[in-house]
Amino acid sequence: MYHDHCLMEDLYPLVKQYQPGNGYHQNYMVQAAEDYEDVAFVSMTGDFAAISGCDNFSNAFTNVYESRYVSGVVAGMKLQELDKAGEIKDKNKNADGTVKVGYVGAFNYAEVVSGYTSFYLGAKSVCPSVTMEVQYTQSWFDIEKENSAAKALIANGCKLISQHADSSGAPSACEAEGIPNVAYNGTTGKNTFVIASKINWVPYFEYMI
Repeated sequence: MYHDHCLMEDLYPLVKQYQPGNGYHQNYMVQAAEDYEDVAFVSMTGDFAAISGCDNFSNAFTNVYESRYVSGVVAGMKLQELDKAGEIKDKNKNADGTVKVGYVGAFNYAEVVSGYTSFYLGAKSVCPSVTMEVQYTQSWFDIEKENSAAKALIANGCKLISQHADSSGAPSACEAEGIPNVAYNGTTGKNTFVIASKINWVPYFEYMI
């Protein structure tokens, strides 16, 4: 949120007043926007702005699906490397011989679907035989659910795991099982990390302010 006549210390009590406990942050931002019409509120990701009825509330997001495509290309290169090394076994393939990879997603939601679609297309551009299984956690951040989802994908034979969920749950499962991991927003796992899609918000912050 931004107001051109006040300092952050003036806004901090407002932030604390509407800080979410258990719930999606947009609900709270809409409440705040309704109460403080002279303050501009921007939710980084989301889909409420168009239907909120608040002229001072907006959604913003990056084209992170572009970096997910690139990370998919790198994933495809990693699969080719593993195949040449003889590390892709029968359990890592479907009956038709296609290679299994897994994706831990938060929700069946446009942001997530566009991301994993881009990742898959990137991987397939390098490794045409790749197929992908997606498991949803129904949460943006849940270490245990993300870990369990990754473990289930690995148990099903997936030879590489990526994610659109915010915790270290999936990467830690990959690290424990020795499965390559394409992460989100950071380096994870010193032995299994391959590459990560990461958002740099600085240009947008400068544009917004």
